[in-house]
Amino acid sequence: MRVAMLTREYPPEVYGGAGVHVTQLTSRLRALCDVTVHCMGVARTDAVVHQPDPSLYAANAALQMMSAQLRMADAAGDVDVVHSHTWYTGLAGHLAATLYGIPHVLTAHSLEPHRPWKAEQLGGGYRLSSWSERNAVQYADAIIAVSRGMRRDVLDAYPALDPERVHVIHNGIDAGVWHPGPPRLGSRPILTLLGVRTDRPIAAFVGRITRQKGVGHLLAAARDFDPEIQLVLCAGAPDTRELADEVAETVERLRQARSGVFWVQEMLPTEEIRQILSAATVFVCPSVYEPLGIVNLEAMACASAVIASDVGGIPEVVADGETGRLVHYDPTDPRRYEADLAAAVNAVAGDPVLAAEYGAAGRARAIAEFDWSRIAERTLALYRRLRAR
Repeated sequence: MRVAMLTREYPPEVYGGAGVHVTQLTSRLRALCDVTVHCMGVARTDAVVHQPDPSLYAANAALQMMSAQLRMADAAGDVDVVHSHTWYTGLAGHLAATLYGIPHVLTAHSLEPHRPWKAEQLGGGYRLSSWSERNAVQYADAIIAVSRGMRRDVLDAYPALDPERVHVIHNGIDAGVWHPGPPRLGSRPILTLLGVRTDRPIAAFVGRITRQKGVGHLLAAARDFDPEIQLVLCAGAPDTRELADEVAETVERLRQARSGVFWVQEMLPTEEIRQILSAATVFVCPSVYEPLGIVNLEAMACASAVIASDVGGIPEVVADGETGRLVHYDPTDPRRYEADLAAAVNAVAGDPVLAAEYGAAGRARAIAEFDWSRIAERTLALYRRLRAR
């Protein structure tokens, strides 16, 4: 089995869940079949890199991305299956499948119709990204949804789609990389460097600064956190300058109102994020849209209790009252959501025994239900069914 894996993100340039997914899935699949990764960005020795057309250097970012996809489609022949991830490569997958007569598998990590705030970042390019996604979904031989909630969203956004073409294969976790414990020998003790106290409860967040991740709701809720609870906010890569300024102003107001607020804006290495998650009494995921949320699995594998909104695929990961708490998100009543989020954080972070029980159950669930090797086997089985047709 020969597979062309199409992605924008690939190490060392991974900034979101889709990039983590591709990295881990490819690693496991390479033990089972022949996988060639086609990606974008810096040169790599373990992948074929495609750059946008240099003559489009001043064009809309979405148009630049599409020119890179044309090059990717041209290079992705001589395989049995082409597998694309997100709208960034969906067009390349569709064109390669059409050009070479091979099946196209598309993994839906998010959906453009459910992310209207992307228009703030892309302008008219949002219409291009929406068209690219719609075209890829319409013609893909199979769509992988990373949760049952995501499958419902796919069928809701694209009602003409045959439900038989949409398959649920969850995201996974590497419990050997993400685990509780002290800093690895030779690594920076990030909590000490930040000045975070380990004798006080810690609420942690890790994610990009985008409307989707609900950072604004978390910062509003943090005003009502118990004064003893520290907030470690690992949040960077803002969608827009305006959004970055908005978060900066809110963080500053929060720091003036209370102590123990730590904002990390740079992208930290995995080991340092692991240290933060391992030390966290609770991990908070205030997303307003989340197909699954790999970061919740990372926190669970590090034995952190998870407080999360009940949107998308999150309830398939976080077991309410077992590995953490789910907080209902109603877009028409954000203040109630923020108050309930604060109450949940205070209840769990204020009870170290309960938090430890949730954390232990979360790690056990992550290991038992979300192992990447099992996910790779299910993905390969789908490839084989498509090739046999």
